[in-house]
Amino acid sequence: MTTENYSEKSTVEEIRHRFDADVERFANLETGQSATMDAPLAMELITRAAVAATSPIRRVLDIGCGAGNNTIMLRQRSATPFDCDLVDLSLPMLTRASERIRSNNTGKVRLLQGDFRTIELQSEGYDVILAATVLHHLRDDKDWETAFRKIHTLTAPGGSVWITDLVSHETEAIRQLMWLRYEEYLVELGGTAYRDQVVAYIAREDSPRPVTWQLRLLKRVGFDRVELLHKNACFAAFGAVKYRDTPNRGHR
Repeated sequence: MTTENYSEKSTVEEIRHRFDADVERFANLETGQSATMDAPLAMELITRAAVAATSPIRRVLDIGCGAGNNTIMLRQRSATPFDCDLVDLSLPMLTRASERIRSNNTGKVRLLQGDFRTIELQSEGYDVILAATVLHHLRDDKDWETAFRKIHTLTAPGGSVWITDLVSHETEAIRQLMWLRYEEYLVELGGTAYRDQVVAYIAREDSPRPVTWQLRLLKRVGFDRVELLHKNACFAAFGAVKYRDTPNRGHR
């Protein structure tokens, strides 16, 4: 059980305000989010995995969609158009995502501004759920479990969820090692001032969990199979699959 004090972390409104002013950084399909290590590779892996694991893809939920990169890449991989619900705190992000996705996808696009934890969404309504660099904003263990249970409830039988995110580590020495690696990446990308800026907003906004912990949680809330696609330092790409038949009705 994590005992971190979250009282000084950013509120949902404060996080929304920062993302409102940062649309352009999230609107580059070639680089993804520059502060995220291996962002283009992670997008490629989760979207290819979604297509490989789930067929047909008729309806997609993109949680924390940003400017729409992951849904756009999923459409490039998918054989057919699909309907999608885009959820984000930021209205400017949603507006940009809608413009970009509608130019690449003939399916219906629905915009939902707000926190996916409180938005009413269709139970078992989504063949694929994407959550890219968003779940690290969850706070205590109960919040994480509630959110993951909702994701499982929203996933259609035969569907899957695919996540890329900032992660922590179960061993403190390894956490320090991987964090140093990430800081070195940030310095190489934008210098020490950029590193300090990114480190500061991560400290204010984020409460990441180890990818190992999240994989166990995905199983605990009901997903039948979990997959780790990629990990580099403090970032991972992973997912889970929900069987068409429950263990009581079908075979595993």
